Amino acid sequence: MKIIVDAMGGDNAPEEIVKGALNAVEAVGVDVVLVGRGEEILRTLERSGNSNLPNGVEIVDASEVIEIEDDPASAIRLKKDSSITVALTLLRDGKGDALVSAGSTGALLSGATLIVKRVKGIRRAALALFVPNSASGFLLIDCGANAECTPEHLVQFAYMGSFYAESIMQIKSPRVGLLNNGTERTKGTPLQLQVYELLEQACGSGSLNFVGNVEAKDAMKGVCDVLVCDGFTGNVFLKSIEGVASMIMSELKGVFMSSARTKLGALLVKNGLSGLKEKLNPDLVGGTPLLGISKPVIKAHGSSNAFAISNAIRQANVAAKADIAAKLSANISKMKASGRDGE
Repeated sequence: MKIIVDAMGGDNAPEEIVKGALNAVEAVGVDVVLVGRGEEILRTLERSGNSNLPNGVEIVDASEVIEIEDDPASAIRLKKDSSITVALTLLRDGKGDALVSAGSTGALLSGATLIVKRVKGIRRAALALFVPNSASGFLLIDCGANAECTPEHLVQFAYMGSFYAESIMQIKSPRVGLLNNGTERTKGTPLQLQVYELLEQACGSGSLNFVGNVEAKDAMKGVCDVLVCDGFTGNVFLKSIEGVASMIMSELKGVFMSSARTKLGALLVKNGLSGLKEKLNPDLVGGTPLLGISKPVIKAHGSSNAFAISNAIRQANVAAKADIAAKLSANISKMKASGRDGE
């Protein structure tokens, strides 16, 4: 398996990206193609103790970088030799099996749509993030790619999330919930009301295991395996979780460090706290799949370190083997809520 890696994307590029790629070659057993400014990548390899190009590592030069302040769609068209554009072109042309980038989310989404293309019939690609909870965790889709959605978009997100949860997370008949401000079927805006009916119909036909509306607090208790929403709502939900988790960990540290007695208590529960911190560590997941694209694309966090990049490459390897795009193509007739052809 060969994974294409955008070596110039993210806050810690190319240092941490290259280190993570090298780790993945050893730990995951894949080949990697590092795309970016060749001289910088070579210098980074030398600093890592590699005077020669390691086995399983290839470099493809790309002279430009899409910066965070660049307009995503324009940058893809204007910066033809950017690391993201070149990497996506390699993926499209079959020069690799999957792609990992910690660069601009907007540019990656625009580029993947324009260059690699969506699965025929899929109207919007969506970001699907694994979120830990008190149970085994759930897949949040969409968590930021599409701020405005139609009912058909959300129905397709439900199918994409369900296929991913079944293939990658190994969950049989994943429970699909619709994020809403109440569990009653009459709750929500016209968008949620329409989507509820469509998902209920899909459940009745046996296509999806729809469990109804899910409130944010209940999602964290493990009532569903896939949580469907528009990208704006999903991103607000996700950042709220991140903020609360960060605040709780900070407050706990303050409590345990406040006196000699509490410090002793901290020693007694140290292993439990370490386990909780590890469970909430986003670096373990590594990245977020961009579902609906015809080939696997994984978006790593912008601040990813080498450990996170290595895990993102591991995830890309699993996604490539699972071939979610083929499952989407085979089931596209079920996913056209309005009966229209794809865009």
